[in-house]
Amino acid sequence: MSETLPPVGVDLFAVHRLRLAEVEAPRLSPDDKPARDRVWGEALQANPCLFDGPAVACAGMEREGPHGFVLFWARVTYRHYALRRVPGNTSWLPSLFVNVVQPTDDRRVLVGRMSSSTAAPGRWQLPGGSAEPAGGNGALDEAALRYHAARELAEEIGVGLGPEELRLWLVTRGENRSIGLVFLAPPRPETVLRERFEAVTAAERALGREPELDRIALVGSPVEVADLEGPHVDYLEPVVRRYAEASVRRDA
Repeated sequence: MSETLPPVGVDLFAVHRLRLAEVEAPRLSPDDKPARDRVWGEALQANPCLFDGPAVACAGMEREGPHGFVLFWARVTYRHYALRRVPGNTSWLPSLFVNVVQPTDDRRVLVGRMSSSTAAPGRWQLPGGSAEPAGGNGALDEAALRYHAARELAEEIGVGLGPEELRLWLVTRGENRSIGLVFLAPPRPETVLRERFEAVTAAERALGREPELDRIALVGSPVEVADLEGPHVDYLEPVVRRYAEASVRRDA
């Protein structure tokens, strides 16, 4: 698919309408598959918790009218992204993920730190995860992605809400051209968020599992994001800045 958006960077796009269209994943050359499998095997040795389950890659993104976008997606497994680390390989597709801006009543944003069992231990990000195909051969649409975002919020933070309570707010494009769909959740008190996070992580550990997030923090500005101990995803500062600016406009 041809790219019709600005050059690659940490870009934010306001979105009101989203349409998804499935395409075939790129065919791999005879050299691509063994190279991919070699890199994936090395990653698996370093982190046995990695899982080669179904995933959704982004094959392109185009504007479709004012504040509308169409995303072209392909079915892959997580092993596909090992192609990024194969020197000179150009057959890989960017990842597609969902995340949630969960604000507090005082308009700070909840962020979480990835645990040691994940693919990016110690990294701060919004609650969320890689998009996955709908059950069976079902089509992927905005409703399915909203449901997935709500599920991630419940699993990682312990905040349960109906998918209809989430509003698609932004599309991000950043490292490795990865595309993120940012949903906005209703504000909740800080005490409630902390209590639910402690409860869900305690429940996971009681079952002998390491939670996906091992710590949460509340940030109200890009400066506070920069002060977090450890690395953070590239989209985090721009998204927090955009939310803070929107809060100021609502107060004006």
